[in-house]
Amino acid sequence: MKPHQAVISDFGAKADGSTVNTKAIQSVIDDCAAKGGGTVVVPSGVFVSGALFLKPGVNLHLEKNAVLKCSTDMANFPRQRTRIEGQYNESFNPALINADGCDGLKITGEGTLDGAGRPIWDLFWKLRGEASDPASFPNLSVDRARLALIENSKDVTVEGVTFKDSQFWNLHLYKCQHVLVRNARFEVPDDYEQAPSSDGIDLDSCQNVLVDGCYFSVTDDCIAAKGSKGPLAMQDKNSPPVEHICVRNCHFRRGHQAFSCGSEATIIRDVIIEDCKLTGALNLLMLKLRPDTPQRYEDIHLRNITLDNAGGRIMLIEPWAQYKNLQGEAPPQSTVRNITFSDIKGRFGSFGIVRPNPGQTDISDITVSRIDVQLEKEPELMVSGATNIRFEQVVVNGKTVTEPTTGSVPLPEGGFRVSG
Repeated sequence: MKPHQAVISDFGAKADGSTVNTKAIQSVIDDCAAKGGGTVVVPSGVFVSGALFLKPGVNLHLEKNAVLKCSTDMANFPRQRTRIEGQYNESFNPALINADGCDGLKITGEGTLDGAGRPIWDLFWKLRGEASDPASFPNLSVDRARLALIENSKDVTVEGVTFKDSQFWNLHLYKCQHVLVRNARFEVPDDYEQAPSSDGIDLDSCQNVLVDGCYFSVTDDCIAAKGSKGPLAMQDKNSPPVEHICVRNCHFRRGHQAFSCGSEATIIRDVIIEDCKLTGALNLLMLKLRPDTPQRYEDIHLRNITLDNAGGRIMLIEPWAQYKNLQGEAPPQSTVRNITFSDIKGRFGSFGIVRPNPGQTDISDITVSRIDVQLEKEPELMVSGATNIRFEQVVVNGKTVTEPTTGSVPLPEGGFRVSG
């Protein structure tokens, strides 16, 4: 029996780039679910919509030249309880595509999810610029929608789709297991300097995820492993460890980090990043060390990476305190261990920095092996407050390097790096 398919234009959805089709598209989803499941198809054309809620057994397919585009009237994304930034927020916007408890979900096709983000970004920067303390301006104070939030789901596939101009995070996966994200694209315009919080993929409390053959050109973390935050984060039953993650065959063209642990994170372990290339001035790996959150980052391995840019760092492991809040508790202890970089080649900006939150972070067992790079800016790996940093067959600018440069690593201006 042929699986049930329902084309949204057959249910009254209009591809005119202006009609808000939320009700028509949701009716297709609901009808498909009532028939026992199937696939909702978005045909060629530009279909504007507000928040849509997939149901178990209902997949989404975007045909070539199909665009499912966010409305920029945030009344079409009414605030509700949702998972965001390491916690449940009782009042924030849902995503364009929302799926909860949808085991076996497939979002596929050569079409595009378009966040229409530019006016939302402009508003964010305007309000942030008017704030008394712009660096502490809360991300959630501006209404904006993610492109997709998939939560509490197993055996999920996202394949072929372009995520474009998201108002906030692009693909947010929360408490999902056995996920494949393959040949997807995550993009913001080259002419927009900083689309705020334009993370490509956020792996929030997920296990067994494969990201394969994807392209990233964003202006925040390309892939971020996330969890909870705050001094009691280890007690948060809603934030299990992020573990068993593989990222391979990906192209990182633009962004802050190719792979980041944080900003909200507790336990992240068993991560492999391999057979990837960076052509942008990104940090290959950033481990954000929150002084208000107990964290354990371990068994993270990067191998067979090609670099091709005059900027960027191979590694950045250091304090991150933009929204620090100890809530009256004592500063927690954190651990970083068993991090490896191997078979890395090409040209890049800097080797990077490793330093702890003083008195709070135990950093040990970082191995750098079989590296042959030309570094344009800072050829030395600057290390402070870490033990057992091993160099094996490391060549920088044609010279063999046997150990990092140790000692005091100066803080950037302002004390800590902050993100936009």
